[in-house]
Amino acid sequence: MRRIIALLFALLVAIPGARAQTSAILAGHLVDPETGTVREDQVIVVDRDPATGTSRIVAVGSEVTVPPGAEIIDLSDQWVLPGLVDAHDHLGITYKEDPESWYYYFTVIMDSTPLRAIQSFSTGFQKLASGFTIVRDLGNNGLYADTALRQAIEMGWVPGPTMINSGIIIGTFGGQLFETPEREDTVYPEYLNADTDDEIVKAIRRNIHYGGKVVKVCVDCQAYPYTVDQLKLFVSEAANAGQRVSGHVQTVEGARRAAEAGLWSLDHDRALTPEIHTIMAEKGIFRAGTETPKADWSRVTDAQWEARLAGLRDAYEKGVLLVFSTDADYYIPGMNRGELSIEFIESWKAAGIPDPEILKVMTINGYRISETMDTRGPIKVGLAADIIATADNPLEDIEALRDVRFVMKDGLVFKRDGVVAPLAFFHNGPAYGWRKR
Repeated sequence: MRRIIALLFALLVAIPGARAQTSAILAGHLVDPETGTVREDQVIVVDRDPATGTSRIVAVGSEVTVPPGAEIIDLSDQWVLPGLVDAHDHLGITYKEDPESWYYYFTVIMDSTPLRAIQSFSTGFQKLASGFTIVRDLGNNGLYADTALRQAIEMGWVPGPTMINSGIIIGTFGGQLFETPEREDTVYPEYLNADTDDEIVKAIRRNIHYGGKVVKVCVDCQAYPYTVDQLKLFVSEAANAGQRVSGHVQTVEGARRAAEAGLWSLDHDRALTPEIHTIMAEKGIFRAGTETPKADWSRVTDAQWEARLAGLRDAYEKGVLLVFSTDADYYIPGMNRGELSIEFIESWKAAGIPDPEILKVMTINGYRISETMDTRGPIKVGLAADIIATADNPLEDIEALRDVRFVMKDGLVFKRDGVVAPLAFFHNGPAYGWRKR
């Protein structure tokens, strides 16, 4: 029996690609967004298991020796840092020409879930190319196109960011739509109507069963918003499955109720007053403000822009947990979705947030809201290798993020010298991969 086991082990070792693949990144300038510091001439050693598609950083330091046979990745003239996070987007909304226009309703009515799954892959691909290695995908993906994409990424079938997806948005009758009596079912599958306690529990469990990783609720999208007790039920039922609740808020009263109920994040900024910010800071609630910049394409008025900047400054000064969140689910000529997402740094700059703080918001706070700090995000020994690099120092000029030259996701090089070369990502995952939810 021992001889058989020894023979099987020898055969396994002989299989090409069965051993861990090792890379050594020569980081000329290693940026730590959490402390706002830079370490010079560092070596990052990454082991990747091709059988599972997982990676691990095994060493970081200036005295680290490059292991024999390791692939050397020379970034000695670049600024190396962990991947970026978009804490609020919708990958499966079809491109439309105007932000928040009625084109959105064509997506809901006319586009199938398979088409939107392909749209989601395209969007995720573009965001990864711009350095976003984690995305919280918060609904509007048809009939679980977001789960399909997350599973495909996790199984190594397609390249894409780590996804924290919500499944179908839960809301009171009508969701964010305006129904007619003849077509009451138009709301589904964009939204799950849940008006009673039993319906709320059922909707949460349905989403989790079909692969949701965060619960998304429309707190006040209709004239009959959820009560504080109902929102507390969302929190407790999600917690029962180890999940958090992200709340779309659009009225001050809705935001107050959501904050009182202790939601994990409040999303969108127009209802977040200084009083709400104070509550959020006290309770440690994340602010995913989706601050659209003022530009020719954004249709943001001067009054809206000034209110947006004042709100973001107030939240920053009060110590609210801020995350970079775009809601950039539209088409702008000349930009792909990754480039459009980076465009949102203009709002943070205009609000006077220091560049090192913006970078921290786009990285460290993103890992915290996504709850990945113990598994991926920071460039630390034992964590997955999600690493990007820029030509200039983003701590001194956040605009450096407009030109991400290198992207490594889970130990695989997705982009090198500014060129995307993703073929290494396309492989069959482990046999058990399809079982994952």
